[in-house]
Amino acid sequence: MTQSQSSPTPGRCVEWLLEGDPAIRWQTLRDLLDTSPAEIDAERALVASAGWGRRLLDRQDPNGMWGGGLYGPKWISTTYTLLLLRHCGLQPGHPAALRGLKQIWDGARYFDGGLTPAISIDAPEACATSMYLTLAHYFGYDEPRVDAAHRWLLANQLADGGWNCRTVRFGDQHSSFHTSILALEALAEAAPRRPASEGIGLAMDKGREFFLTHRLYQSHRHGTIAHPAFTKLSFPPRWHYDVLRGLDHFQNTNAPWDDRYQDALDLLDQRRRRDGAWPVQNKHSGKVWFDMERTGRPSRWNTLRALRVRRWAEQARSAEPERR
Repeated sequence: MTQSQSSPTPGRCVEWLLEGDPAIRWQTLRDLLDTSPAEIDAERALVASAGWGRRLLDRQDPNGMWGGGLYGPKWISTTYTLLLLRHCGLQPGHPAALRGLKQIWDGARYFDGGLTPAISIDAPEACATSMYLTLAHYFGYDEPRVDAAHRWLLANQLADGGWNCRTVRFGDQHSSFHTSILALEALAEAAPRRPASEGIGLAMDKGREFFLTHRLYQSHRHGTIAHPAFTKLSFPPRWHYDVLRGLDHFQNTNAPWDDRYQDALDLLDQRRRRDGAWPVQNKHSGKVWFDMERTGRPSRWNTLRALRVRRWAEQARSAEPERR
């Protein structure tokens, strides 16, 4: 299959997705078509040998890093390249990923279990700790520092249910959308792999309630848009939050229906193009290995994510009467 067609024929978005990169194809088979596990696994295996995944793996330095750095330069560093490979679906346990993970965990600075990649910051950061945990849990990198960081993240949840990267250094007590989605993604990766007694489920419920209180993109006080960037669709999201990233977390964890999703779902529908696809609206500036998609143009990534969100929402809504 090729990626020659830059936009879908109206009404044929799924077919258009299947003409894309292996990273798009295997997730389309899994999330939109309910294909057999064997076919999904076969397509997913191609991520390491073809397309975007292969191009990213080929950029790895001999020492196991990417871009010559652990967290920077953004967005070609080891951390952000591994996050992108996770989005692509590189198989857990891949040797290149584990080599990179050893570099970032060895290179971090630790404080009471939490960590920072920054030499200039003498305190743990919830955002970096969350990203490192997401990668460790996803790729299967297991060591005592991962356990300690996981416990630190759970212990540093704020009273409003979320997390904030500025809490330890500056005392901020209102949660950040950006930090909170990173923490929830880390806990979602941890949940199938950690004991239920750790309280991961309760922490995730409290974290999701933070987003629901804000209807995923609004001020909890006034109901206005909390930040204009939250309403614009990006990919890759890097460390940034937007409404599609938030909805995709609820989809990924198969969360039950809540009426407070509706404003975000309506906003997502408003972002849809006439050809049925969703665009990339917001590109986070920085160095990249290559552009997967063009800003302002139809995006297979965002179309895939939006379609699976809509599918989950329809199923969750229809199941709601059965739960009452």
